[in-house]
Amino acid sequence: MSNGFLPVSRADMEERGIAQLDFVYVCGDAYVDHPSFGHAIITRLLEAHGYTVGIIAQPDFKNAESINILGEPRLGFLVSAGNMDSMVNHYSVSKKRRQTDAFTPGGVMGKRPDYATVVYCNLIRKIYKHKPIIIGGIEASLRRLAHYDYWSDKMKRSILLDSGADLISYGMGEHSIIEIADALNSGLCVCDITFINGTVYKTRKREDIYDAIELPHYEELLADKRAYARSFYTQYCNTDPFVAKRLFETYDGKLFVVQNPPAKPLSQSEMDFVYSLPYQRTYHPDYEAKGGVPAISEVRFSLVSNRGCYGGCSFCALTFHQGRIIQTRSHESIVAEAEKMVWEPDFKGYIHDVGGPTANFRAPSCDKQLTKGVCPNRQCLFPTPCKNLKVDHEDYLKLLRKLRELPNVKKVFIRSGIRFDYLIYDEDHTFLRELCEHHVSGQLKVAPEHISNPVLEKMGKPGVEVYRRFTKAYEDMNKKLGKKQYLVPYLMSSHPGSTLKEAVELAEFLRNLGYMPEQVQDFYPTPSTISTCMYYTGLDPRTMEPVYVAVSPHEKAMQRALIQYRNPKNYELVVEALTKAGRTDLIGFDAKCLIRPRGNGGSRSSAGYGKAAGGRNAGTRTAGARNSGAKKATGTAKKKTIRNVHKKKTGK
Repeated sequence: MSNGFLPVSRADMEERGIAQLDFVYVCGDAYVDHPSFGHAIITRLLEAHGYTVGIIAQPDFKNAESINILGEPRLGFLVSAGNMDSMVNHYSVSKKRRQTDAFTPGGVMGKRPDYATVVYCNLIRKIYKHKPIIIGGIEASLRRLAHYDYWSDKMKRSILLDSGADLISYGMGEHSIIEIADALNSGLCVCDITFINGTVYKTRKREDIYDAIELPHYEELLADKRAYARSFYTQYCNTDPFVAKRLFETYDGKLFVVQNPPAKPLSQSEMDFVYSLPYQRTYHPDYEAKGGVPAISEVRFSLVSNRGCYGGCSFCALTFHQGRIIQTRSHESIVAEAEKMVWEPDFKGYIHDVGGPTANFRAPSCDKQLTKGVCPNRQCLFPTPCKNLKVDHEDYLKLLRKLRELPNVKKVFIRSGIRFDYLIYDEDHTFLRELCEHHVSGQLKVAPEHISNPVLEKMGKPGVEVYRRFTKAYEDMNKKLGKKQYLVPYLMSSHPGSTLKEAVELAEFLRNLGYMPEQVQDFYPTPSTISTCMYYTGLDPRTMEPVYVAVSPHEKAMQRALIQYRNPKNYELVVEALTKAGRTDLIGFDAKCLIRPRGNGGSRSSAGYGKAAGGRNAGTRTAGARNSGAKKATGTAKKKTIRNVHKKKTGK
């Protein structure tokens, strides 16, 4: 009897009376039939449009026959590396192999290859020379044109060429995948499917490319980083579905890769339809014996409210993938999903998240976006909010209130992140009050990323004064409500534009705050972001002006150590960084100092502590719940140091 999942074996096909599938979807993730997983959405959508689809999840990439377990599909293969770029999935920013893979049964690492999309397509081509292959997902989407690859430290060709695939369905893919399926089903050759928005194709016929912008050819990109910066910014300015032009780049003077304009955003009714499909909302039962798929725990009791983000952070690839236009589900759609979720046996009363890329974006930033698109060379929030920006939390508040009233619901959290700048621009503080009152449990995570304005400018983030306004408003609101709740800031080291000077400024900010983050994110150059372009070229593609980039692992380690200057393991790096930055005034016993000198009264164990470590404002509300312990540790370190000095002076 069918278990409700799509076929993963010949036995499943026979049980459903399917002699030949229309499509076989090959995926680098384990099969999880939940709408937070791209393969689930695309396969369920195809099924809803009358196509039969089977899934080969994490095939043995060393054995071409593993691609053949469902037989030859009638129309073609669909290939995705999974919910993450396979290289990000496998390696940390220091290029060290990760130990676990949350998208694999039991969290086991190594079940997918590096550059998984390319490897899977090459396996398919060993058996099926001419069968259509359509690639999609985050890896294919962000590598659709020539791109800098951090892990090999070189420019790579469009993934369409290295994979041998026929088409890329880029972005979220719902519109384009159905158009592709219908075109193939009508008998059209895949080589003639050149007209669908949201796709990339290849051709040798230059005369067939019309109404398009020619990008620098690949050989020029290899020879000149400035050419890549110009090319990338042209691509960035053509990511809007209403105004974007067709783009193409040339390889060897005779092969052309053509990117059609992005697909139109989903309407609310289309979004509702996508999330109403019959997902099983969990992993395939075959994985139970292996411990299940860890990634489901983060999303099982979460609700997707929106897509897209007009925040425009330089280090984020959302502009190239989901786009800047906000797309939302209706309240009825979200509440209907929640009403099913709250009766699941494992539901403990907590909805983990209601959001998307940015939780408190529930509408386009201005009225013109759904007809004229977003401004190609301006941001909605940066460097200051656009005069046309609509700041309104009313719709999101109504949704949250409905969810709070559902039976079995104890708490509704917001974990996907809020834009604190957007929140603080709202003159009505109702959302801030209800956020503090109902949707925070002790700590609220926010992402200022840095506090130095020159770095924030390169990040596309608001100036630090906006964050200061938010922290004060948050503290005042919690005080008014009688709650002890804290902010936990996410911070990033070594972003382009950050020298040791700016890294020291960030350390001083943390000193004054009395907070040391337990985790710090080094800037990670992933494909298709403005920040990655800066990292590779040393240029800001928006202005073509030079940007300082910390590229050596040692300097990156120094910048990271400054953020965690209290950690004794970082002492030598902090000393070196402060010396190179000309800030040895921060080594000493004064309240402004970050660390103490070794010797002269400073013991090795307390080298990173003392009066300076707590700062003048240690224990402030925004410092986080861990600060009470840090404050005690600071006091203990001070007492020990005083005793050591006393012993040396008196001999006792």
